[in-house]
Amino acid sequence: MSDKQRTINQSVSVSGAGLHSGKEANITFQPAPVNHGIKFCRVDIEGRPVVDAIADYVVDTARGTTIQHQGVRLATIEHTLAAISGMGIDNILIEVDSEEMPIMDGSARVFVEALESAGIIEQDADRVYFEIRSTLSYTDSKRKSELILVPEDTFRLSVMIDFETRVLGTQYASIASIENFKDEISSCRTFVFLHELEYLINNNLIKGGDVSNAIVFVDRLLSDTELNNLARHFNKPQVTVMKEGILNNLELHYHNEPARHKLLDVIGDLALIGVPIKGHIIATRPGHEVNTNFAKLIRQHIKEAQTQPNVDFNKPPVFDINDIKRLLPHRPPFLLVDKILELSDKHVVGLKNVTMNESYFIGHFPDEPVMPGVLQVEAMAQTGGIFVLSSVPDPENYMTYFMKMEDVRFRQKVVPGDTLVFVLELISPFRRGICHMRGTAYVGNKVVTEAELMAQIVRKKNV
Repeated sequence: MSDKQRTINQSVSVSGAGLHSGKEANITFQPAPVNHGIKFCRVDIEGRPVVDAIADYVVDTARGTTIQHQGVRLATIEHTLAAISGMGIDNILIEVDSEEMPIMDGSARVFVEALESAGIIEQDADRVYFEIRSTLSYTDSKRKSELILVPEDTFRLSVMIDFETRVLGTQYASIASIENFKDEISSCRTFVFLHELEYLINNNLIKGGDVSNAIVFVDRLLSDTELNNLARHFNKPQVTVMKEGILNNLELHYHNEPARHKLLDVIGDLALIGVPIKGHIIATRPGHEVNTNFAKLIRQHIKEAQTQPNVDFNKPPVFDINDIKRLLPHRPPFLLVDKILELSDKHVVGLKNVTMNESYFIGHFPDEPVMPGVLQVEAMAQTGGIFVLSSVPDPENYMTYFMKMEDVRFRQKVVPGDTLVFVLELISPFRRGICHMRGTAYVGNKVVTEAELMAQIVRKKNV
């Protein structure tokens, strides 16, 4: 597979019922620009809110993987994400008109076929991998689960499951390259034990479930009455139990289809890391909770491993302090950017030297001076404001106003003597004077502050 980022060539839609809700869901996969990532858009909600597919937003893993951000919820997303990741797609927008993704046949096959029919194209940007340099692991002793990520030059995944039952004991599955996902993994269906199925039915769940979209392992003898009840629930003439202990004569695609499906789930859940991986993942008894916890661990490791951007501090700045004063209306003590080091049509890098002479250190705090977090965000916003104002020919005739700030995180203290470097990148293109950016502040090789900022430039009234 090429090391270029990839998206789809044109939009494509699929429809189906949600596994638990039974509600019809219509999905449209849309092409997306470079560095967009994987995002969901709830088109049935006013404003069409967009949610990033990242592990930080996982809120439930009981019957599938569910993410939620600012009240916008998306359930049973793992098979959709597995198809996207398995087909090597980096940038895509998934429009959906329901809270739960459709279950289809219980695998990722239908999603893969849809994406393939839309055409997968390379983009003019390199793919950014997470390359592990030392072994990472996550263990859940209660579930006897362990996931390990070992350094390797390519992506590889090995899975072992063991349900300690007669009908489903130990199984193994592996994939040596993500390019094998379509042929070896995508058609492998979800599975459930009969006692779990009975619980779900009795609790008014799996309204969209069917014996054709899940492998049901029968772990006890069933009476004719019980079989007839199951047939009525699934609207089938009859259901039977095969000698292998599988309900309704469903033939397995592979002898180890359950293990392959668990591998599919791992790929889908680890797509929530947000970047592709180079390394060998060894998963023992994986499940959605441990998978997504491992994804969170890897995301945190990536953030901690981030280093300050490769900026040449000896080069003349793009804007010095006098240039900044001509762009921004702010003045000391509220002018919080000293230099602009880089500026393009998609990003800006600014610098702030923090000294003991800052006025706020008088009260924040006398015995342990710390730069207030709100001023770090303000400095980041001023850097973004310079980016916005530099896009118009007469910046002196405009003002920049905050519209929104989200996902603000303070990770380290900023103290006198620190040099703050702000890196802001466009999340979406300029529209009607509105700029939406993701900002990261560094001190040395440590991330100290992160935020998503939205601002608008407005022409001054007296102009």
